Amino acid sequence: MSKRPVIGVSGSIIIDDGGRFPGYRRSYVNEDYIQAVKMAGGMPFIIPMTDDEELIRMQIESIDGLILSGGHDLDPLLYGEEPLQKLGGILPERDDFDCRLVKIAMELKKPILGICRGHHILNAANGGSNYQDLSYIEGCNIKHDQFKTSYLPTHTVDVESGTKLCDILGEKVMTNSFHHQAIKDVAHGFKVSARAKDGVIEAIEIDSDEFIVGVQWHPEMMAAKNNKGMLNLFKKLIEAAKK
Repeated sequence: MSKRPVIGVSGSIIIDDGGRFPGYRRSYVNEDYIQAVKMAGGMPFIIPMTDDEELIRMQIESIDGLILSGGHDLDPLLYGEEPLQKLGGILPERDDFDCRLVKIAMELKKPILGICRGHHILNAANGGSNYQDLSYIEGCNIKHDQFKTSYLPTHTVDVESGTKLCDILGEKVMTNSFHHQAIKDVAHGFKVSARAKDGVIEAIEIDSDEFIVGVQWHPEMMAAKNNKGMLNLFKKLIEAAKK
């Protein structure tokens, strides 16, 4: 039996509101990430948050590829801005953890797929910035948070020809959408690889041969429901991880 590449999925913290242990912290990721990796031929591995630099390096050394999962808004202080009125919930300790994951994974030449928040943290960890809410983007008029039916594609994304993403998905793709923030300034060494019809950045990738890609939508939700195009995105990550 051939060995499956180990794909680490960055974990988050959920805090119980009630029940027997109110305030209890739990490490978790949404199950669709696990299903997408499994269906694409990888071995999913949840990476729990820690502030221990040595452990973070050991975590990255133990995997073949990294998925940066979705979740909280980024703390704008991370990219030199004060919080604006429409900023959502933040978790600075996760920002710090995820940034360390990115930097060590890039140092060790591990392939990376950033999803939603993970797309933002990939950019911010390399010097980019965010719009704290879509209402701060002039001309943004598409509904970017569909609220329900996780796997349903609801708006069009135009993909730049000649990019890694175009090789996987083609020049036009329908995506699901669950976000109120977006990338503003793209990090040095990265380029925009896709936009929504209103100009909002929907994907970035490193401007080199490495597989380091960020997407604004949630391909794991679509892949888990047998969307072949989105499953191919995970297959490409796994293909890169095998190398």
